[in-house]
Amino acid sequence: MALHPQAGQPAREEQLVHVARLVSAYYSNKPDPDVPAQGVAFGTSGHRGSSLLNTFTDVHIAAICQALSEYRLQQGITGPLMIGMDTHALSEAAFTTAVEVLTANGVNLLVQKDRGYTPTPVISHAILNYNKQDKGNLADGVVITPSHNPPEDGGFKYNPPHGGPADSDVTGQIQRRANELISQQLNGLQRRDYDGAMRSELVQQVDFAEQYIAELDQVIDMQAIAGAGLTLGTDPLAGSGLGYWDQIADRYGLSINVVNRKVDHQFGFIRRDKDGKIRMDCSSPFAMAGLIDLRNDFDLAFGNDPDFDRHGIVTRQSGLLNPNH
Repeated sequence: MALHPQAGQPAREEQLVHVARLVSAYYSNKPDPDVPAQGVAFGTSGHRGSSLLNTFTDVHIAAICQALSEYRLQQGITGPLMIGMDTHALSEAAFTTAVEVLTANGVNLLVQKDRGYTPTPVISHAILNYNKQDKGNLADGVVITPSHNPPEDGGFKYNPPHGGPADSDVTGQIQRRANELISQQLNGLQRRDYDGAMRSELVQQVDFAEQYIAELDQVIDMQAIAGAGLTLGTDPLAGSGLGYWDQIADRYGLSINVVNRKVDHQFGFIRRDKDGKIRMDCSSPFAMAGLIDLRNDFDLAFGNDPDFDRHGIVTRQSGLLNPNH
């Protein structure tokens, strides 16, 4: 692919997604069951699409959540389902749909308090920790994210009790049932109102960050990092882990400078990727150009994608390191 002439440059105003129109389309647009491209399709990391293309709408998420509820019942998964979401605009809307449908099916939910954002690894960690303590009442989880996809996209991925992404056998079953529900105009869907669901005993608001941050030193030598006296920088790229860095710095005595604290559902601050599009890809030197420009301010700096399961490392000498290296 030829490099776009504006790669690494700020986005133009007309490139930015119209958030109100995007969210309106989520509720008003309906997929056509006779158009396969508009159906539920689980790839390697969940179902992704855009409301503007009739591929990620309230109908899709409602059908997926009904199918997921039926799958859990079939598999005897009776513990809580933990829900996390990233900062894409459609994540907020999909969260509402998920709560309405899952609770109507009697699923107990653990959600981030104050409707906050939660990184994918934090949900995996919470699932594993819960299942260590209660092996007879297993928990699973959902992360609402399209990863580093553009701002107009939404995504929905399922993590079974092992904590990682569901395999194709599981997602294939959920996908088939969801598309069946869509073809039947959601006949058989159970749903309740959002406010009632959130006030019910089925929803518990927790702070997933507390235990995750508290246990970081079990896998990372945080004392060694603190003792090295490094000046660290991070650009969360307006992602779901933005609020974690100050807590990590305070707990472990680290110097971490968060260079961008804004949550922007348009992601208008992101530099344009190699094809000229806005894409929150922390492995791209073009999307990460803003942090690379600051590399001399820090001993080490890093960025993440919106759901914080990918990272990019920036050094003074080399700029953005190849993530595969």
